[in-house]
Amino acid sequence: MHQPSYLDPGTGDYLLPWTYLHGIKDYADMAAHLEANPAARAVVNFSPVLLEQLEDYSRQIAGFLESGERLRDPLLRALAMPTLPVNNPERRQLVEQCQRINRQRLADPFPAFRHLLEIAETVSAHPASMRYLSDAFLVDLITWYHLGWMGETVRRSEPRVQRLIDKGDGFTLHDRRELLGVIGELLAGLPHRYRHLAETGRVELSMTPYAHPILPLLQDLQSARESWPASPMPVVDQYPGGEERARWHLARGLEIFEHTFGHRPHGCWPSEGAVSQATLALLQSYGFRWTASGGAVLDNSLGAEGGGNGQWHRAYTLAPQHPEAEGHAATRCFFRDDGLSDAIGFEFSDWHGDDAVANLVSRMEAIAAGCEAPEQTVISVIMDGENAWEHYPANGFHFLNGLYQRLAEHPGLILTTFAEAADETEPRDLQRLVAGSWVYGTLSTWIGEVDKDRAWELLAEAKQAFDQRAGELDEATRIRAEAQLAICESSDWFWWFGDYNPAEVIRDFDHLYRVQLAALYHTLGQEPPEHLSHAFARQGRGQPERGGVMRHGRAEP
Repeated sequence: MHQPSYLDPGTGDYLLPWTYLHGIKDYADMAAHLEANPAARAVVNFSPVLLEQLEDYSRQIAGFLESGERLRDPLLRALAMPTLPVNNPERRQLVEQCQRINRQRLADPFPAFRHLLEIAETVSAHPASMRYLSDAFLVDLITWYHLGWMGETVRRSEPRVQRLIDKGDGFTLHDRRELLGVIGELLAGLPHRYRHLAETGRVELSMTPYAHPILPLLQDLQSARESWPASPMPVVDQYPGGEERARWHLARGLEIFEHTFGHRPHGCWPSEGAVSQATLALLQSYGFRWTASGGAVLDNSLGAEGGGNGQWHRAYTLAPQHPEAEGHAATRCFFRDDGLSDAIGFEFSDWHGDDAVANLVSRMEAIAAGCEAPEQTVISVIMDGENAWEHYPANGFHFLNGLYQRLAEHPGLILTTFAEAADETEPRDLQRLVAGSWVYGTLSTWIGEVDKDRAWELLAEAKQAFDQRAGELDEATRIRAEAQLAICESSDWFWWFGDYNPAEVIRDFDHLYRVQLAALYHTLGQEPPEHLSHAFARQGRGQPERGGVMRHGRAEP
């Protein structure tokens, strides 16, 4: 479960609504599926920067409902405030935002919502007609947008949501505030629900470093060439002080995780499953019992020794490569079964739920039948927590319910967690670990392309400014600057640069990245460089599968 920080530090407003929208849909639904299946077991991973945003949204909604405090998300304000924006640019922005949804799965099942979107598309194609849109149209469109994003388990169980869906149009201010109340309750309840699932042994909770940085690249930019020797590189050889920054993200992440869930996690899913020998040693020095990455990383690391069924589905350990790792129990490393995981992400959404479950379970049975030591075999299915389910009917309700039920009842396949598997299996030795991630087994998603490399150069420049000024700052300002630097180090900015991505998303993340870098300079008391006033990422022309929010674990032939 991860979203980058969409907060504009200068205004305090959220520039994009994806954190709370995924909160009321995917995070709420996944908790409900696990609650509904007492025999289910799963590992749920949270990035701390997401936990902070969920808590912030919960607080601001409560403050608005209790005392009228300002909502700092434009879309939530439009939902809850009596008055809507009067100028056409703001109204147009709302109409365009409400079209950013999976039409087939989240809108078309509701004829009233589908009709509103058809009008919105016509208006977007003829912007001059925006002035003819009434407030009543905008109110209904914005209300339906939130109903469309609502989790399937919520729609089935929450009478207030069911009432609004049945009403269909003519939503009142009371209706909208009631819907905002549901949203606030869902967001406020998420940490408690997952904490209870963990405390009752149904779920293991794990963490990612604070702001979701790519640890191997922080530690050594040149590690990208271990799996891609010909990778183009930024003009900077290394990220300044990257090892120290990697430690900062881990330490801060642990603080937030323990504050939220009340215990220290046993495992760390490093951002994007990105690992290297230095990263694994660092995780070991922090006492993490397990970590995980992609199957292609294991293939690269084993080389001619092989891969596949006998290799992927085991725990591995690597001899300590860092002095501080000495004295700590060796961190177990598990590797994702890319075929099974990608089938859930990219294949099964168009299948009947029962057929998809049967196919996935039969593949697992085939893996188990071919194993030399079944009791040592761990089949790791590792999935994006947000972006697959909107492509399924009913947000994956039928598939997920059926899958947990079928696996819980299976006589030969045992649902478990990585912490349990780390204790109960004997790891194999890994002689070396080639730096890479769950995406293609490389780090190419975040470096090695002209705009990604330029982003690293901008980040290194900002880090040098931080290093020059940090010693002169008072403690409170230095703490703010460290946190802002961490936001700038997030992997998400680099993910989206590259002209193979959709133009509007590249535009959004180019803007967001420059906003965050400028905020760092302001915190340091310095004027941002002129080039942060100008977009640097090339106009995107791509239409990647799933809109680019998900990738396959292996490069397609």
